[in-house]
Amino acid sequence: MNPPVPGTLHHVELWVPDLDRAVAGFGWLLGELGYTEFQSWSAGRSWRLGQTYLVVEVSPDLAAAEHERCRPGLNHLAFHVGDRARLDRLVADAPGHGWRLMFADRHPHAGGPDHVAGYLENIDGFEIELVVS
Repeated sequence: MNPPVPGTLHHVELWVPDLDRAVAGFGWLLGELGYTEFQSWSAGRSWRLGQTYLVVEVSPDLAAAEHERCRPGLNHLAFHVGDRARLDRLVADAPGHGWRLMFADRHPHAGGPDHVAGYLENIDGFEIELVVS
């Protein structure tokens, strides 16, 4: 593996209220996007794609029981999905893995007429944007 390019994302760590729910939802989605399980411990899991990884963890220092994407901090994560067919398949399969389609009345152009994407939210309030690239 080549050394990382300075400035590229190393990892993202999400503190979640329920590890089993997070593993089921994020594990499915990240697997569909090409990530593989990277680390596993009693309070967390991570998945890696190239040199970047995403962590979900239940921390004893959680200050609240839920994520609120409209407060200061993380609003959402956005991933390239390739083509429209893959987006449609992911959006169709998402409810079976704990995700719901947001902005359904404007899908797949909720981000504007020239932007093709699906916006998913899980039960814990985390939003994922799946962008056709």
